Amino acid sequence: MKEIEAIAFDIDGTLYSDMSLYIRILPYFLKRLPFFLAYNRSRKILHRTAPLADFYEYQARLLAEELKISSQDAKKMIQENVYDGMKPFFKKIKAFKGVHALFEECKKRNIKIGILSDFPPEQKGDIWGLAPMCDVIMGSEECGALKPSIYTFGSFAKALNVPPEKILYVGNSIRADINGAKKAGMKTAYIMPFWRKILNKKLAQADISFKNYRQLKKIVLE
Repeated sequence: MKEIEAIAFDIDGTLYSDMSLYIRILPYFLKRLPFFLAYNRSRKILHRTAPLADFYEYQARLLAEELKISSQDAKKMIQENVYDGMKPFFKKIKAFKGVHALFEECKKRNIKIGILSDFPPEQKGDIWGLAPMCDVIMGSEECGALKPSIYTFGSFAKALNVPPEKILYVGNSIRADINGAKKAGMKTAYIMPFWRKILNKKLAQADISFKNYRQLKKIVLE
């Protein structure tokens, strides 16, 4: 870890407990169930798609085919139900304990901090006070491809101005975060789900498996 010049983070399920969001958003989700089921099917395709010149247009076309509506209507529904509609729920979410302390210590040591998320980071406002400490905040959609695209991780490393092999990427998704960052040449840290914590079962393909941010801070910085 001595070679690390930057630590980058996913947001959803990584900087906060996704369960705390699921509990709050369940009634909202159920009320719009047909939309979200179709939207999730479209996103699964997008996770396998090469970089697109206009990501939002293609996303709208995929959803339009699912719901048998126009692309314009689909784009409007995504904006209203996902990008704008979910914003209020994040105001009630709190970051994991120890995240702020890790960010602050990185700043003291001149280690760059970045955020790369599949959803627009601005949806989370100032990301619970973490945004001001970041050198780069990027949504993969603006790159034209969702994680685990190597292109997206490469674009992110370029924006950070740090070689991929000197970046530690922290995430909770094995496929999107750990495998994607690994293929791009980055080192990886996996935040373990509850069952792995109980069994103390580390993820073989990650350089680091950690239970909480106090532990990650000790591994990386102490």
